[in-house]
Amino acid sequence: MIEKFSNLIHQNELVLVDFYAEWCGPCKTMSPILQEAKGVLKDAVRIIKINVDQYQDLANEFSVRGVPTLILFKQGKMLWRQSGVVSSRDLVSIIQSHFN
Repeated sequence: MIEKFSNLIHQNELVLVDFYAEWCGPCKTMSPILQEAKGVLKDAVRIIKINVDQYQDLANEFSVRGVPTLILFKQGKMLWRQSGVVSSRDLVSIIQSHFN
């Protein structure tokens, strides 16, 4: 899984990673927001969800201490990071600001 994750975030495309947990209320709130953002951004961003309880090694590697934590990557480089719920409009704006 770590190798596949590393391959994903090192691609030449924007990859938004949502570190979440099943038991997390705010994470459930984020799910439709991510779907809405994906609907606006289409193929401009890839969104992947990582369950921190299943993949504790990845959560530790990226120092995820709270969920949800969103991290935007391109070519393996962390471009943006935030913990907590983000509105769809703000999320779309943040991602669009990293278009080249």
